[in-house]
Amino acid sequence: MKRNNIIKGLLYLGVVSFSIGCTDLDEKILDGVSNETSGGGAINTAATLVSAYEGLRDFNGQGGVYALNEMSTDAMVGPTRGGDWDDNGVWRQIHTQTWAPDHGEVRNAWNSLLSNVYKCNLVIENGGSAAQVAEARFLRAWYYYNVVDLFGQVPYRPAGSSSLDDPKVWSRAEATDYIITELEAIVNALPNRTANDASIANKDAAHFLLAKVYLNKGVFKATSPAGPYTFDAADMTKVVQHVDALTNTLDTAVGAGYWNNFQPNNNTSNEIIFSSKNIQGGAGGGMQSKWRMCNHYNQTPDGWNGFATVADYYSTFTATDKRAHFAVPGYTYTVDANNNGVGFLEGQVYKNGSAVSANALKDRNNNALNFTKNVTLITSGATLETAGVRGIKYVPDAANLGSPDNDLILMRLSDALLMKAEAIARGGSGSGSATILSNLATRAGVTAAAATLDGIYAERGRELWWEGWRRNDQIRFGKFLAARALKPYASDAKYLLYPIPADALFNSNLSQNPGY
Repeated sequence: MKRNNIIKGLLYLGVVSFSIGCTDLDEKILDGVSNETSGGGAINTAATLVSAYEGLRDFNGQGGVYALNEMSTDAMVGPTRGGDWDDNGVWRQIHTQTWAPDHGEVRNAWNSLLSNVYKCNLVIENGGSAAQVAEARFLRAWYYYNVVDLFGQVPYRPAGSSSLDDPKVWSRAEATDYIITELEAIVNALPNRTANDASIANKDAAHFLLAKVYLNKGVFKATSPAGPYTFDAADMTKVVQHVDALTNTLDTAVGAGYWNNFQPNNNTSNEIIFSSKNIQGGAGGGMQSKWRMCNHYNQTPDGWNGFATVADYYSTFTATDKRAHFAVPGYTYTVDANNNGVGFLEGQVYKNGSAVSANALKDRNNNALNFTKNVTLITSGATLETAGVRGIKYVPDAANLGSPDNDLILMRLSDALLMKAEAIARGGSGSGSATILSNLATRAGVTAAAATLDGIYAERGRELWWEGWRRNDQIRFGKFLAARALKPYASDAKYLLYPIPADALFNSNLSQNPGY
């Protein structure tokens, strides 16, 4: 088996290529990917670009990149419930920061990100139109960003290199500089964001990603992954400038303005900057994971009774916070004791969208289906199936629960605005932080957070819950390794980066991240 895995890894990375690129859109980029390595035939750049976009759907599911970013934090836990949902402890390993180089979700994330980089390179290097190349370069920068954030090392092939040579490797600092250079080169070549469809690479998305990279530059370019982190004022001002360049507007409707971003028809939201396109009844069915990963088997839609939020994280929300508790008008599925159908479900669960005794659900052991705040890594007894408050971030699509229409949000205006407020708090030039926090609080129905780093961190946790940014935020604020509920110890600094999967280390230019 080990020999087969090594061979598989050799075959995989033997065809995956990574380009340095250039800043001149008219200059052809050659990174070592040849038609020979792609099967010897002509490349259909249009179809390959579509495939590169479809790679974003890898973020739809409950595993891979998503699990590494959320399950590893204080926000989400995947407990073992008897014989259910253990998967050999992979979710508990992520939550308790005890993973190893052979962890399946670590390997899946690495392979997904770099295989999608390869698709982008095929478009760039095989005669794609100027528009196709600009979009592919943006997508490549997005995938690279995630590699930098999660793994700290980025394989690539210089122009003209042989496919038989081991890919070279950028350091974290080198890759960060490259991403910035690429995005700054293409931002004006990208189209404006299309109304009612944020799934196409656009200027706003490039500005957002530039803001995200500049905000994290102090982390990515630190001498050690553990820091110390220095947030240069000039970089923070860049964050402000790129956020100010966005054309999106905030939906200020109290409660509904937030949840409009997560409805099946969320493509119409002007707040969404960049998304992964899902089509009702068609492509993108993995989106159902966003509710099935939490829902009990006896709920509608049914689920796998797996993930929950941690009680301490849940307690950061007030009872009136409409981001955590919301009764969707006309919602016909299961609701909690307070008639909330989305957000965090707590207490007795009812069918048919109405909290009346006749609709009270039971678990498979005929106990009341009553979701409790308290949850342990391994559950047992009467709360075996019910421990842990469940999170429903995307409103289930009644027209097609299996292949829903909800687009997956990758970039959202609220995130950008909070990045701006944070950058100002870290020394960047700009204003408006108090207004940003006030606007977000008003639509959530809560008191505004203070425009301090502590206040902004807390607000990011509430506004962006389970959207894939918690690990990144916790590292930047120096909180990722700390002891917390269900992990009563400070973790080793090696866990600030994920290990390079064992199968990838045949590449002599890669070295295992320190401590693994």
